[in-house]
Amino acid sequence: MSERSKDELIDAQKQVIGILFEVVKRLQANNNLDEEYFQIIAKDNKNEIRIKEILNERTENAKIVGRLLEKLET
Repeated sequence: MSERSKDELIDAQKQVIGILFEVVKRLQANNNLDEEYFQIIAKDNKNEIRIKEILNERTENAKIVGRLLEKLET
């Protein structure tokens, strides 16, 4: 294997690791948001504004994860 091929392989591996790290980070953020969401829902005094913020953030994280995983397919 040529030196250039090795460098390209290493660069590709770094990109995959970076993408996977971001995917894990986004999924963990959604887990944390889920926990907060259920705590708010369980209360009698529901905070509708924060619930909407959580749902919007979860949706955005899911979209980003989807785009990142598509990137890995190419």
